[in-house]
Amino acid sequence: MTTQTIRFFQHGAIREVHDVPATRTVLQHLREHDQCTGTKEGCAEGDCGACTVVIAELDGDGQPQLKAVNSCIQFVPTLDGRALFTVEDMRATDGTLHPVQQAMVDCHGSQCGFCTPGFVMSMWALYQNQPSDAGLPTRDEINTALSGNLCRCTGYRPIVDASQKMFEYPRVALDREKLKAQLESVQRKDTLEYTAPDARGAAFGRPTFFAPVTLAEFARLRAEHPDARILAGSTDIGLWITKQFRNLGDILFIGNVTELKAITRDAQWLTVGAAASLEDAYGALASIYPELAELWTRFASRPIRNAGTLGGNVANGSPIGDSMPALIALDAEIVLQRANKIRSMPLDKFYLGYQKSALEPGEFVAGIRVPLASANLRFRTYKVSKRYDSDISAVCAAFAVTLDGTRVTAARFAFGGMAATPKRASNAEAVLVNQEWNEANVQAAMRALDVDFQPLTDMRASSAYRSKVARNVLWRFFLETRENEPLALHDVNAFAFDTQ
Repeated sequence: MTTQTIRFFQHGAIREVHDVPATRTVLQHLREHDQCTGTKEGCAEGDCGACTVVIAELDGDGQPQLKAVNSCIQFVPTLDGRALFTVEDMRATDGTLHPVQQAMVDCHGSQCGFCTPGFVMSMWALYQNQPSDAGLPTRDEINTALSGNLCRCTGYRPIVDASQKMFEYPRVALDREKLKAQLESVQRKDTLEYTAPDARGAAFGRPTFFAPVTLAEFARLRAEHPDARILAGSTDIGLWITKQFRNLGDILFIGNVTELKAITRDAQWLTVGAAASLEDAYGALASIYPELAELWTRFASRPIRNAGTLGGNVANGSPIGDSMPALIALDAEIVLQRANKIRSMPLDKFYLGYQKSALEPGEFVAGIRVPLASANLRFRTYKVSKRYDSDISAVCAAFAVTLDGTRVTAARFAFGGMAATPKRASNAEAVLVNQEWNEANVQAAMRALDVDFQPLTDMRASSAYRSKVARNVLWRFFLETRENEPLALHDVNAFAFDTQ
């Protein structure tokens, strides 16, 4: 077949790219082809933020949406139909610095300078996405925007100061109508099929990158190419290239399928399409379950959440993935599709073993359905990790109990980091169902966790630490959701929340 050209906007003009490997990263292309060396490579795994760029795409309403992402793990064909902004775009044609850059200068926010372009791009995304009538972003909003950028020199305070000061200068707003017209001009009505030789040699072949724009076409291609690798946000698969040098074969990109980006709500369910970003998905979930707000901001970083998808996180099924415990505790269902056939199943039945799921050949995750909150539900999530921001959990736990007065009528406890898959604590649940929600019964459920899990020891935590944390977060859940019943001092000391 004839290879189609990748088309996107960059530096205000349409760029056409062909004859580069389908797995060539945006960072590689910027530095090695475009000579845009402001964007840096630090970790090549989406953790340090030195490579941060901003991608613009049309949302479901046809309006431009700006997102900071890590260019080191994004593949060039995913730029098709989008606009790419780098630090080279910041300065005006007359050499005047953008307010973001000027604020960094005035606040002494740069020392060695290696991380600075990435910070500038995260700050620019915050600057452009902040409505002019919304006032200044809060310190927490700034910290969230910068959560994907690491700096070893400044201690962050001058950068946070700059993130506040940048709004004090005359506003330099992006012309969104012009950007909208540019994006509309590069939209496809049919599937991008891109094929190019892999730079690593003949052994890696000429894989095809398929990017359909409709659900029907995506389903057809998936049925025809059951071995093709489904690519969503590339936050996991990108590392297979940058760190493991794997051959992905044919790639089926889900990121252009509008139907799968939808987030809908009816009288019973919140349904999140498989291609909806983690940021959008958690925003919708937290509007129903405010208890998810902290997990939302602590799930990786803003650039990772902008790129990654809830569907991809669930399909991957990592035992240390943070989404699954909360979704399992909420009794979520996973929606699966093969061609025109659709089925759903409880999420806790989807995982069969380490990196094994109930997906059939040619089938894909179409979405996640989460029940709406009930008045008698008590729900919490807890993430325990070495760093507060942008870190993998040692233990991630989610608890949900339904109470009839003080009696537990239903209990769903789920953990990540405690087993080969995200897993429910069935023995601990059984101890509590049809029992009073009190200290003695909760402590019995804590002991039952040792029957449910025999966690492993690895670089993040020992088995004993994980077991102790699991018990303690269950106790914390009880303390936060019980009626105002006095606790005996020895009980507080014996079961105090302790993750040291």
